Amino acid sequence: MEGVVKFNCHWNQSGPVISDEMYEIINYWREVLYNMDIIGAYENGVCYGNISMRIGKSNQFIITASATGEIPELEPGHYVKVNSFNIDENAVQCTGPLKASSESLTHAAIYLADQGANAVVHVHSIDLWNELIYKVPTTNPSMEYGTTGLARDIFRLFSESDVIEKRIIVMAGDREGILTFGHDMDEAVNVLMQYLRKEN
Repeated sequence: MEGVVKFNCHWNQSGPVISDEMYEIINYWREVLYNMDIIGAYENGVCYGNISMRIGKSNQFIITASATGEIPELEPGHYVKVNSFNIDENAVQCTGPLKASSESLTHAAIYLADQGANAVVHVHSIDLWNELIYKVPTTNPSMEYGTTGLARDIFRLFSESDVIEKRIIVMAGDREGILTFGHDMDEAVNVLMQYLRKEN
């Protein structure tokens, strides 16, 4: 769940860090997902869902800032650059107007595990979660969101399952949480849309 930052966030506050081109792509799809209610906020105010894109060939990436799920349309200032991360220490070093999403290490794990992945989408859908859990690559239910354990469990999926082909992960320890990824943002979102269409 967004808005609850469990990890060690070393934040350098700055102005907007996202390029115009990246903002156009990421924000377009983020708005689509928000309008589908698979990124948003619960009645208690806790936000859910986030979206990221890798920067070039590096392991750096742009991700939605913490607790932005409830905002209908994000501004460039709602995105953060993750400069580096240490999964063992549950830490990220980020730059931007706001702090990085508490799911940053989960995104980082996917980028590390699959050098061909350039975009990651994290949404919440209880119907799809119930439909897909243990039918597609699924994390250990004891691994909660935003933790070192979850990031490590994602590495396990890349070595033990067909996640590289399926491009989808059900987060058993994050009720409703689903991750998709792709070579670009279009692919990451299209994987999700295909599963949503099957479910309907």
